[in-house]
Amino acid sequence: MSRYRNILVAFDGSDSSKNALKQILRLAKKENFRATAVTVLKNNESEADVNRAKNAQEASRMPGEPIVTNSVKMVVKENGDEVQMILEEGVVHKAIIDVAEKRSCDLIVMGRRSLTRLERALAGSFSAQVMRHSPLDVLVMQNTTSLGWKSVLLATDGSRFSEAASQRAIEIAQEHGGELKVVSVVDTTDNILNEMPGNINRMSRHAGENIESVRQKAKPFDVKVEGFIRSGHPHLEIVKLAKELKIDVLCMGTHGRTGLNRLLMGSVTEQVLENAPCSVLVVKAS
Repeated sequence: MSRYRNILVAFDGSDSSKNALKQILRLAKKENFRATAVTVLKNNESEADVNRAKNAQEASRMPGEPIVTNSVKMVVKENGDEVQMILEEGVVHKAIIDVAEKRSCDLIVMGRRSLTRLERALAGSFSAQVMRHSPLDVLVMQNTTSLGWKSVLLATDGSRFSEAASQRAIEIAQEHGGELKVVSVVDTTDNILNEMPGNINRMSRHAGENIESVRQKAKPFDVKVEGFIRSGHPHLEIVKLAKELKIDVLCMGTHGRTGLNRLLMGSVTEQVLENAPCSVLVVKAS
């Protein structure tokens, strides 16, 4: 975690956000970085009015504050450390990103919660929305996982977004003395096969080149790389391999798809976020 020295934890009282705060507080004591917790109370009015809470006095009058404040205090008490608590009101993902930028944070940490069918169809999870719009790296955790860095899986497609993620994954593996696992998936979904029939061999070679590129990049850092080429739906194969290898953290870049393109094609990273058995670190390309 040496790259991340100022971390913002998004806290909503869910089990996954409690676990995320607990894990970050545990690491903060060991590695001496600063952690802040933010809770955003949804404003049901129009987006033009979401910034009504301009100061601490207004924030203290927000309905629901005692619930989230007491919940944070309980997590902090159990872990024997202090954390600054910030209350905001507004559109959740926008408020989280705004706080992170104003406080010069370098990582946003969130818990992952299960989505209803309607949430999945309309906008995805808050964590996916933060990941989609944040200029900062985002770490998404489940409610049952411990935060570990020994076993790292990097998913790469050779894009510049994957390049940024590969550099971060190599740094993590070097810092924690772990071996880096790298997977590149040959997309054999029906749409791809229909558009590019007969190109499976070419795509397989490209997948191998993606892995070899990471291996060469890792050599100066004395990080060993084990590569995996899989075929199928990318997010399913990535999640499946993470389960097989009992990965601690899955590292990915994101294409940041928005609008119609995202609705039609989806985002592999978002789909992995929703189904991964481990923590997912989403690295943003500068």
